[in-house]
Order: sequence, then C-alpha cells, then structure tokens
Amino acid sequence: MMTAYSIFTDGEGKPYYGDTLIGAAYNTGVVDIARVDNNFDGVIVTDWAVTASSEDGSDSFMGMAWGAADMTVEERHFAILKAGVDQFGGNNDIKPIQAAYVMWEEAYEAGELDVDAATRWATSGRRILTNLFSVGLYDNPFQDLAESLEIVGNADAVQAGLDAQHKSVVVVKNQDAISCNTAATDWSSKTVYIPRTGQQSASFFGPPTYVEGTTINQEVAEQYFGTVVTDEATTNDEGIVTQYTAPDLSNVDAVIVGMDNPSGGGVFSNMGLTIGEDGSRSWWPVSLQYRPYTADGPNVRQTSIAGDILPDGSKENRSYYGATSHTQNENDLDAFERAVAAVEASGRDIPIIVIMRISDGMVIPAEFEPNADAIVVGFSTTEAVLLDVALGITDSAGRLPLGMPASMDAIESSFEDLEKDVTSYKDAVGNVYEYGFGLSCQATPIS
Repeated sequence: MMTAYSIFTDGEGKPYYGDTLIGAAYNTGVVDIARVDNNFDGVIVTDWAVTASSEDGSDSFMGMAWGAADMTVEERHFAILKAGVDQFGGNNDIKPIQAAYVMWEEAYEAGELDVDAATRWATSGRRILTNLFSVGLYDNPFQDLAESLEIVGNADAVQAGLDAQHKSVVVVKNQDAISCNTAATDWSSKTVYIPRTGQQSASFFGPPTYVEGTTINQEVAEQYFGTVVTDEATTNDEGIVTQYTAPDLSNVDAVIVGMDNPSGGGVFSNMGLTIGEDGSRSWWPVSLQYRPYTADGPNVRQTSIAGDILPDGSKENRSYYGATSHTQNENDLDAFERAVAAVEASGRDIPIIVIMRISDGMVIPAEFEPNADAIVVGFSTTEAVLLDVALGITDSAGRLPLGMPASMDAIESSFEDLEKDVTSYKDAVGNVYEYGFGLSCQATPIS
C-alpha cells in the first residue's frame, strides 16, 4: 500500500486528520485508517521523494516533503516511521534511516515511544520479507527460460490483450464515416491524409523536448492504406516547424486526425504554478481544453481552500482566478482545423475521423466535434487497435469510463468530492457524452 503526497484538509482548509497540515506519509491519522481501522499488517510505502524538499538545496533532485520542509532529512525519516510506514519510495540512502534509528532509541529511552528501535525496525522487516517469501523468491529464485517463454507473451495471451483493447475503444460519434459493412473495410487501395503536428513536451528529467510528426504514426497507417499523404513543413534554423501546408486532397479517400487530450505539462513540471525569479508564486488553471482558458467565470473559487501558512501567519491564496491556462499541445487542434480547411478547399465530401488518445479528463468535443464525422476514443491502446475500430475492421464495443464535461465552467461549478455531478457535453446530433455512453458501428448507443 502506498501513501499519497497530499495534505488532507477539510472544507475550511484545516487538517482533516490530526492537527498538522502535513503530507499523508507523515500523518498518523491517515496511516491508522489502514493499520488500526482495517487491521492492515502489510507493507506501507511512501510515495516517491517525500523525504526531500526543494528547500534542501541544489542536491535535491525533486522534493515532495509537503508540510515537512522545516524538518531535517533525518527527522523526516523518523516522523514517517513513527506514523507506521515501512518503506521510503525513491530513497536509496541508508544514512538517514540509521540516524532515525538512533533518534527512535533516544525517544524510547526518554519514555516518548512504547517500543524500542530494534522492535520497530524488525516489524517493518517482517512485513517486507513476508511479501518476498509469499511469492516464492527465496524458495526457488531460478527461472526456466523455456518455460517463461511459453507463459510470458504467448500467442493466446497476446490475443487476449488485443481483444481487451479492441473492446475498450469507444466511438462517441459516427456520421456515416465508419461502416459496418465488412466489404468496405479493405483500405489497401485507398489514400488517407494525416496532418502533422509538433509540440514542446515537458520532461521530468530535463528541459522540454520538441516532438513533431504525423498525428497518427505513419508506419502504422501504411499497414492499412495504399497511400498516406501529409503536410509539407517549413522549419527554422533550430528545426522547429513554423508553418504547415496541407496537400491537395483531390485523390484522398479519408482524413484521419490523431489528437492527445489537452495537457498542461508533466506531473513533476510545476503544472499550474509559476515561480518568479524572486521566489514568488502565482497559480494558473490546469485546463481540459486546447485553446487558452481564462478562469474568470462566476464559479471560479477566488480564495483557495488550502494553502501554505506564510511566515507572517497568513494562509497562502492559491486561487487561479483571472489567470490563463498553458496548454502545451494546442497544435493538435491546429492540425484538425487545417484538415477541415483542406477538405473544404477540395470541394469534396471527404470523411474526417478523429482518433482521440485520452489519458486524462478533457473538455474536447465543443472545440472540434461539429466538424468531425466520427470520433473514436482510446485509453492507452495501440494506434493499430484504434485504426481497426475507426476503419470498421473491428466493431466498436466500448463505453466511456468517465463523462466528457460540457465546458470548463461546468467543471468549475462541480464539487471535487462528488461523482457524476459535472454536466456532460451534448453533440450536434443529440448524443450526450456521459459516463457509460458509446456507439455501436450502426451509430446506436450501446446498452
């Protein structure tokens, strides 16, 4: 079991467990939900880097010691062990654990703790070793390669995985673009236009990297189509595309645009936060739409519930009211709009199919749905599986595991701790993209 990074607060920003605003790994009240309330005697591990803080200095690669920045590294390990946690995620340094042992023994001898350090360390050792023994790592540590090859990744398992992926793909719109007619699923003599896009992608391990290419992997698409055409690109001296020009679509049979859900950056990229040169902090909304979103609506909270306690004793206001989002892959929507313009310029009725790759919630449909003939949604599936459904080779069977909100305002007006209270998007033909919605290849809702 792993603890969260979060500091849990109530609706007024006060500690929900205990009397200290501190991360879950340090909070005995949180850990006791497992240990005491549910009699859990297994291993509990912290989330990564909770014993480090950005305030420790340049040697700290990443710091997540929320609420414990004023402690030393050794004190953080000691506090986490007192809370009932067994392992430290991302920590390979034994020295602070050895220091925590000494601190524990001193506290025990002073009557502050009920058990001595040796007993406490042995308790975590027993829990950890029990897991290792339970899976047989000590009974038989050797593997038979031939037997492993028969079991891992065998043909039946691979097929079962592909079947599961196909069944997970959701069609939310189909205006005569995806056919149920098996005779129409052979695209080997057809030509497809797939636009290109590029973006600066945030990286956990360094500066952002520039990624550019067709919105659907061209090699994969060439397995289905006779010809794949794409945009011409103009680049600057740094190799970054400054302009795309769509091709002539006179002989194109279909347009397929791959799009990733709008992203404000990586998990560890200070998403939603700007830190000034003087250390000042300001906040911006993590948007679920492509185009810039300014959070100035009536439902935007102007004073944050939670926030750090500042040196003067006041609470930091983390509201992003009035600020504008930063979306790093807005170019995905540019690619779609370029494809729509190219179809209109051709004067031909060419179906436009959008393949959405979703890993997070999103407010997407209103920005492009009216101009798309079909929208196919996949959740961590291969592009080949998505194309199988988009081209009618495999029938659609999936249903949305989460609703697609109607707007950012619909999200702002919802409650964070209630399910299904966000107004879902209603498309041009009257379908509502709510939890459990999905279309069959006949374009009728799957029940």
